[in-house]
Amino acid sequence: MTDIDGLLAAYDERMRGVPPDLPRGVTAERDGPLTRLTGQFRGFVSGPPDLGVRGAALDALIARQCAVFAARGEAVEWKTRDHDLPEELPERLRAAGFVPEERETVLIGRAREMAGEPVLAEGVTLRRVTDDADMRRIAAMETAVWGDDHGWLAHDLTARVAAAPDRIAVLVAEAGGEVVSAGWLVLRPGTGFASLWGGSTLPAWRGHGVYRALVAARATLAVAHGADLLQVDASDASAPILRRLGFHAVTTTTPYV
Repeated sequence: MTDIDGLLAAYDERMRGVPPDLPRGVTAERDGPLTRLTGQFRGFVSGPPDLGVRGAALDALIARQCAVFAARGEAVEWKTRDHDLPEELPERLRAAGFVPEERETVLIGRAREMAGEPVLAEGVTLRRVTDDADMRRIAAMETAVWGDDHGWLAHDLTARVAAAPDRIAVLVAEAGGEVVSAGWLVLRPGTGFASLWGGSTLPAWRGHGVYRALVAARATLAVAHGADLLQVDASDASAPILRRLGFHAVTTTTPYV
């Protein structure tokens, strides 16, 4: 049987805090129990499983984050997890003007169980990309999928590749010269983890195994770089596919913006 509590404990211990290899212009700061990132598409705030503050002290901590990002003119995401303490945090965030986005499921799986030769539909190819032009094509595909401007993503991916080209692998699935899906693998050396991001697929290409192929290809890269565990923050659309592949739900996460 899978030790869900053990996977969650590993996630809390190794995958929270300051990410490695920040792109140029992105700064990590500490404010009490919090990690705060500035200088990217939108700011980011996260903390340990228990912030250790409540009531008025928690309100003051939230207010300081709002003041920092308001002074910078940046939007901000405060990442919460369902098992975190204090339980009053979401309520306090709402009172401070934060709005919850869609809840996602945190899934963890064994990389070796997901790895393998990708099975591709006829006419579909996978390719690892690093060029700015390909990042812009990914951003255009994401914009088409989600219906809002994802132009920022091209700059974000380019900056991440420039900062640590051996720690991120960006893959595109193409058909007829068109990017139909994309996903990237981010390695966390020394943690045993790698994380999967992206995976959006054009509607006409859903149900053709493209998403699964991207998972297999990235899992294979993760194993090659010594990662044992894969972590995904999955939407309701992706979570069932990933669970069938062998991922296990350990908690949920909700961004408050």
